[in-house]
Amino acid sequence: MELYLEFISQQWILASTLAGLVTMLALYESKKGAKGLSPQELSNQINRHEGVVLDIREKAEFKNGHIVDSINIPHAQFAKHLSELEKYKSRPIILVCKHGQHAGAISKQLKAAGFESVYKLSGGLTEWQASQLPLVKK
Repeated sequence: MELYLEFISQQWILASTLAGLVTMLALYESKKGAKGLSPQELSNQINRHEGVVLDIREKAEFKNGHIVDSINIPHAQFAKHLSELEKYKSRPIILVCKHGQHAGAISKQLKAAGFESVYKLSGGLTEWQASQLPLVKK
């Protein structure tokens, strides 16, 4: 422990830069809008709380494979179709995209519209496939 304190006192610029970066990362993650769920947690939300999976990828990607019973509304057209989700307002909404990049912006829109529980699949459908979980193809 003494070595850490000695290092920090000698390298205070490096230590303060690291602390600042960690703080900025924590703030960035908190403003993304939705809590990330692992594939296992997604399954639990569906089974225990009647969660709704909302796939925000494009229709062609959705047809190539998606999670069972998921609803497809492409992220580019999301604002037009938000009213279709009103019936699910009290249920958990789990957003799924390819890598998890678009889910943050959509989750902010859902929360602004009054949706209570909004989550995103961490790592997107890529993580789902890496876990070797099944996809439905239409």
